[in-house]
Amino acid sequence: MNNVIGNKIRKMRENLSISQDAMASELEVTQSNYGRLEKDDNRLNVPKLKKIAEVIVISVSFLFDEKNARIINQQHNETASAYNVETHVQADKEHINSLKEEIDFLRTFLKNA
Repeated sequence: MNNVIGNKIRKMRENLSISQDAMASELEVTQSNYGRLEKDDNRLNVPKLKKIAEVIVISVSFLFDEKNARIINQQHNETASAYNVETHVQADKEHINSLKEEIDFLRTFLKNA
């Protein structure tokens, strides 16, 4: 199995002289659990990827070799236009916060029902 992301994380961590113990501490997992994350990147989830990227000071998109400066959006045979990724990220964050608020409301509603 190909472990591209785990290997990239390990190499960057080693280049920064960060130990597996230190990474494990940041992720609030044991060192052995963290070591397994680097060896089997299928075990990585979004929150862990975000935290790892934060610790080694990179973007999550870098781990996936994605270009994060601009994206091209083309729909319904319209001419292609470039949108700034940060605009989309901000819109997504706002949507996520809105959904979190809705979830909190529904949980409260269900408790009181």
